[in-house]
Amino acid sequence: AGEGTGEGKNWLTELEIFAIIFSAAIHDYEHTGTTNNFHIQTRSDPAILYNDRSVLENHHLSAAYRLLQEDDEMNILVNLSKDDWREFRTLVIEMVMATDMSCHFQQIKAMKTALQQPEAIEKPKALSLMLHTADISHPAKAWDLHHRWTMSLLEEFFRQGDREAELGLPFSPLCDRKSTMVAQSQVGFIDFIVEPTFTVLTDMTEKIVSPLIDETSQTGGTGQRRSSLNSINSSDVKRSGVKSSGSEGSAPINNSVIPVDYKSFKATWTEVVHINRERWRAKVPKEEKAKKEAEEKARLAAEEKQKEMEAQSQTEQGTSSKAEKKTSGETKGQVNGARTNKGKNPKGDKAGEKQQNGEKGLPAKGSLCGDN
Repeated sequence: AGEGTGEGKNWLTELEIFAIIFSAAIHDYEHTGTTNNFHIQTRSDPAILYNDRSVLENHHLSAAYRLLQEDDEMNILVNLSKDDWREFRTLVIEMVMATDMSCHFQQIKAMKTALQQPEAIEKPKALSLMLHTADISHPAKAWDLHHRWTMSLLEEFFRQGDREAELGLPFSPLCDRKSTMVAQSQVGFIDFIVEPTFTVLTDMTEKIVSPLIDETSQTGGTGQRRSSLNSINSSDVKRSGVKSSGSEGSAPINNSVIPVDYKSFKATWTEVVHINRERWRAKVPKEEKAKKEAEEKARLAAEEKQKEMEAQSQTEQGTSSKAEKKTSGETKGQVNGARTNKGKNPKGDKAGEKQQNGEKGLPAKGSLCGDN
């Protein structure tokens, strides 16, 4: 059961509603366009600061709160009481930390278990699932918007992949722009992540709200949610332009629970997700064909390159072999020539040489070389 002042009950207080809206606004503040794993692999400053644990989620929270704390003009929490400030911060931290996709399967499993128990769902867990579902909800939106989000996100992944290639790191999932199957990846994302999450969210919402609807329909009452947001007097407002929802003289807020048609709610998102999934599926065969053609082209190019390298190697070997034969032939010729010269009469040669040189009036060649 929730808190309320009046006959009717509301499951969420104004503070809790504010917390989930604030969390949604800051949950990706100063995002670097890279994944937690990239920060860890590159040993970035945030990874070192947060010890490799939910690196970006920790940074989003810390940077947002630092902004509020360092600039009074931006501190929209200035009018909260100390207790509400602490409760608000605790909720925000839990919600934003739950947007880390590494927590996804554990989060879904825990909620499924909670739904089977008779006890009420814990508010922080419920709010965390709401924000997490919203964070991955683009496949449940109209095709044009969903497709635009998909291509923008994949381009972000591909740019990370480009950096990974430059750094000599292995490609992270979906980050290789040359081999990522976009349509196939989205079909898998919808089947294994999005649809199961929305199903659990729907079941959770039904368990939470159904008793409130029944109670409201019986009493016909309305209630106001309680928190310091509803108890700020006009004299307590520290900045101009801030209005209190519960200040004296203001009109009472009608927080009555509007009956929810769960079947219609589920049918709506189910239909949109189904349409988007089928459009991606229709693209899969063409994508697979293009990938096979690209792989075949790459294979042929690799084979051609291999042949060129082998031909070049053979040419170099042939040139080297000819050079060796030529050198070997010259060496053999020199050896044979030496043997032939040894077989002749050296004295006759010298005599003839002397005679020849003597005829020209020149000294013998042997005498210049000292070969006597």
